[in-house]
Amino acid sequence: MWFLVFICISTVGCAPLNQSQDAATPTTGNVTVTSVLDVHVTESLTGPLNNTHNATSPTPGVTVSVFLDPPQRASAETLEELQDNMIVQEGDILIPEDRNAVQTLWAGAVVPFTISDDLADRVSNIYAAFKMISDFTCIRFQRRTTELNYLKFLNGRGCASFVGCRGGAQAVYFSRSCSVGNLCHEIIHALGLHHEHTRKDRDQYITVQWQSIMPGRQKNFKVKSGNTLNLPYDLNSIMHYGQFFFSADGSPTVLSKQGGGQMGQRTHLSQLDVQRLNRLYHCDERMG
Repeated sequence: MWFLVFICISTVGCAPLNQSQDAATPTTGNVTVTSVLDVHVTESLTGPLNNTHNATSPTPGVTVSVFLDPPQRASAETLEELQDNMIVQEGDILIPEDRNAVQTLWAGAVVPFTISDDLADRVSNIYAAFKMISDFTCIRFQRRTTELNYLKFLNGRGCASFVGCRGGAQAVYFSRSCSVGNLCHEIIHALGLHHEHTRKDRDQYITVQWQSIMPGRQKNFKVKSGNTLNLPYDLNSIMHYGQFFFSADGSPTVLSKQGGGQMGQRTHLSQLDVQRLNRLYHCDERMG
């Protein structure tokens, strides 16, 4: 049985999430990734990150050419991972038995981690996903030593993560079907961000085609209350569902009201993704 204990007394732990924060737009320039990751990230980026996405994190304001996956009804994120008393929400968000546990941020914007031995051949992909985030934010990832709260990367049937710092050893599932971008999406969940398409203002920007959604999956498209950090809705977010996610018949489940955009892209953090993480972790103060 999973037993998550909310402990915040370690050197690197969890910090309460400020639901009313309204930080100024932070600096989004490049920041050196934690030294423990440098050699691995450099090695992993000498070739394609994976079979379907051949791109690294883009420099702000620079367009990067990428190979996009064809439209599909499911991704690695929509494969359910059930573990003991866990249930899955929205395809890839793990929910503990105690659903009222307080969601928190990682203290000091530092995330300790461990990697399961059976992921040895995918370590470079994990580091590449870290780099997608650390290149443009103040968030740092470091190998766990004695920290009580940390991410524990495990093999699984798909990609899945909790939202926010839950306390204790916190699972992130990383299957062979997951791209680097899929994993980055899951890590961002662990940092505290939900899916973009569940924002309370989403109906101004997208239309959910309820009739096209697989039976029993409509709940994955419900609006949820939460802090938008006073940033605009982002169709290009790495946290946005794809156009065909959970389609019952191959027709779109989500349509943009504005046209354009790459709903469901998993190749890079959008500019608003970068701003959102920087505001959430007050990076302007940390890097100032």
